[in-house]
Amino acid sequence: MKKILVLGGGGFIGGHLSKRLKDEGHFVRVVDIKNHEYFNENEFCSEFILGDLRNPNFVSKIMFAPNQSTTEVGAFDEVYQLAADMGGAGYIFTGENDANVMHNSSLVNLNVLHYATSMGVKKIFYSSSACMYPEHNQLDPNNPNCEESSAYPANPDSEYGWEKLFSERLFLAYHRNYGLNVRIGRFHNVFGPMGTWKGGKEKSPAAMCRKVSECEDNGSIEVWGDGQQTRSFLFIDECLEAVERLMNSDFMEPVNIGSEEMVTINQLAQMTIDLSQKNVKIDNLYGEEFLNKYGFKCPLGVKGRKSDNKLFREKIGWEPFKLLIDGLKETYNWVDHQVKNNTN
Repeated sequence: MKKILVLGGGGFIGGHLSKRLKDEGHFVRVVDIKNHEYFNENEFCSEFILGDLRNPNFVSKIMFAPNQSTTEVGAFDEVYQLAADMGGAGYIFTGENDANVMHNSSLVNLNVLHYATSMGVKKIFYSSSACMYPEHNQLDPNNPNCEESSAYPANPDSEYGWEKLFSERLFLAYHRNYGLNVRIGRFHNVFGPMGTWKGGKEKSPAAMCRKVSECEDNGSIEVWGDGQQTRSFLFIDECLEAVERLMNSDFMEPVNIGSEEMVTINQLAQMTIDLSQKNVKIDNLYGEEFLNKYGFKCPLGVKGRKSDNKLFREKIGWEPFKLLIDGLKETYNWVDHQVKNNTN
């Protein structure tokens, strides 16, 4: 049985990851600034601690493992660092939250790395993001370049992406200078049930599911942009499988964790509509019309983004295989249930 610490386990990916690790028989301590919305504490962890990872004194305490006698003996076998200030396009791309995103996430990572090193943590995973890839490589919606080697020269399209890139370098520097055993995964639009589906921080699949579920038959849903932006989406179960395989490997460089199945945002919306078996029209909103309605420019992100899994296949020997429609069906059924029961 491993001793495992999951930071950000109150969030979507962190909660699912914690539950998987606990189900595998490990001791799992979860730390977050908020409780998980859908998992009960005894369902997904051995111990839950509520607190702020921006506070170095707090981090020094939670990084000390149960029954750890010294910095060498009894330390956490694995730490998963998923805690971050983040959200969907409406949160990341308006510019209104840039300072908080960069300050909060950087502070958390600085604290975590300092105390992981001093407490003798044996291995640590950092959840980076595809948002760190250069905007100039993602201008063609039909042919985006998200190969790992394309990260430099750097030019992310958001401050969230810049912070992720900085923190990748920070984790690698701690490996070079202090011997910390690190793994870095660049997540590409992970989705699934038991996550945020309303309130502005939800990702595209959850937002589509909510809009379609709330829409009356013969009604319409609003989709930001012209709908021709492309993305790939990774179902949560396959994300967890990829993370576990990466952690069990010897590969220490940043690597994509995503699907290579790419769709337009309008295709994502139509797939969701088809699953609902409703007659729903897609209303694309952008440009002056969007600005007049909301008072800010339409936050779209890059025009195209798709995971490139060549390196993961080569170094880890596995890749995701679940079709988007199958994961979307599970997600829609869950979100539809939340909407109908008016729960959080």
